[in-house]
Amino acid sequence: MCRNIKPLFNFEPPASEEEIRAAALQFVRKISGVNQPSQANQAAFLAAVEAIAGISTTLLDKLETNAPPKDREVETAKARARNARRFAN
Repeated sequence: MCRNIKPLFNFEPPASEEEIRAAALQFVRKISGVNQPSQANQAAFLAAVEAIAGISTTLLDKLETNAPPKDREVETAKARARNARRFAN
């Protein structure tokens, strides 16, 4: 559903609060279908973002893996290379 939200688990350094909140905001925007809610819906929209961010933080803190953490810079370079190939065709 939200293919463009980047994975945040098992990276070194770990995901920051800003990254988690940005992913939550993107998720709520996708679910609601709006980028900017009306004034009547502003409070509910922001409450949903905060709730999703809190749940995401809890999830990331509790997940376990035996895989070594991925280096953010290496993963970013791989993603750029994939995108360059995709848009070159």
